[in-house]
Amino acid sequence: MARQQKSRLTEAFRKALLVEFSRPYERGTIDGYILDIGPEFFLLGLVEYDLRFDGFLCVRISDVRRLKAPRPHADFIAAALRKRGQSIKRKPDVDLTGLPVLLRSAGRLFPLVTIHRERIDPDTCKIGQVIEVSDSHLMLREIDADAVWEDKATRIRLSDITRVDFGGGYEEALHLVGGKPKHK
Repeated sequence: MARQQKSRLTEAFRKALLVEFSRPYERGTIDGYILDIGPEFFLLGLVEYDLRFDGFLCVRISDVRRLKAPRPHADFIAAALRKRGQSIKRKPDVDLTGLPVLLRSAGRLFPLVTIHRERIDPDTCKIGQVIEVSDSHLMLREIDADAVWEDKATRIRLSDITRVDFGGGYEEALHLVGGKPKHK
């Protein structure tokens, strides 16, 4: 199943198709353009429901369900994005060869990343600055919903991570208000 999904994702990537898919952890669908594919995760330029780009996400290939490529009404969505001047200026140079390097490279490029652990806690995510990544854990300095930095880093098992987001409007707003963390 995962091999078939990867093949379909690869075809959509080569043809620059707008895709739609669902995942077992969330309601509704996700729309966007596949920007790169690794062995386990792929990078998506996220198109939100208001037909605007809103950052990037990396999801596991094995979690993709009901993939539609091209997505219904893709021509209309692409035209709306063009007329709004919405485009992905440059694909972020995120290394997808493995989760540790994905997190390190996203952490170097973006001040905040959003970590989802949907098998453990499907209704919450952790947003923060990547401090350190080992082969088994991530150390994340979290920022809360009021843009206040936590004093200590949170240790997260890599095996629990199901999705990584960065470069979106919410992360940007938190960083604008919260700034850089004060090191104690």
